[in-house]
Amino acid sequence: MQAKILALSKTKILSLIYFTGLLAVSLVAPLFHFQPITGPIVNACLFIAVSILGVQAGIMLGLLPSLIALSVGTLPAPLAPMVPFIMASNAIMVVVFSYLKNKNFAVGITTASLLKFLFLFSTSYVVVNLITQKSIAQKATQMMSWPQLITALLGGLIAFLIFKTTKKDAKVTK
Repeated sequence: MQAKILALSKTKILSLIYFTGLLAVSLVAPLFHFQPITGPIVNACLFIAVSILGVQAGIMLGLLPSLIALSVGTLPAPLAPMVPFIMASNAIMVVVFSYLKNKNFAVGITTASLLKFLFLFSTSYVVVNLITQKSIAQKATQMMSWPQLITALLGGLIAFLIFKTTKKDAKVTK
């Protein structure tokens, strides 16, 4: 039997460490059960992932936090139909930011956050019309409106401040 040797470069190891760390933070954030804390943390992780690991890592990272939020109650169970839309909105934010970040970091954050908000806000109307309990429908509309824009912008600000204070180059892999 032949043994195969797996060689990992320093870049691949660093990428794996960064991705694992960002994944851990974004999976723990929903445990706070408070959108004004959870949202900025998760969005900051997405912006950081795109900046240092690339768009694919950012998209992958954006898929799980909403499932965790649903499973621990941060996202109420009647809003389960919103999960695919939340995932899609994270992907939209990641792709737009990835495209614009090298042109202007702040414009990238602002534009990506705005498009995420518009997508979630507009799709929430479809889901809200399916909810028969008016109190839950009202809460859904409220959760998927302005707080989404604010938490995305705050996440971008957190990512920006992390890069500024650590003076790190915002790119590990291509």
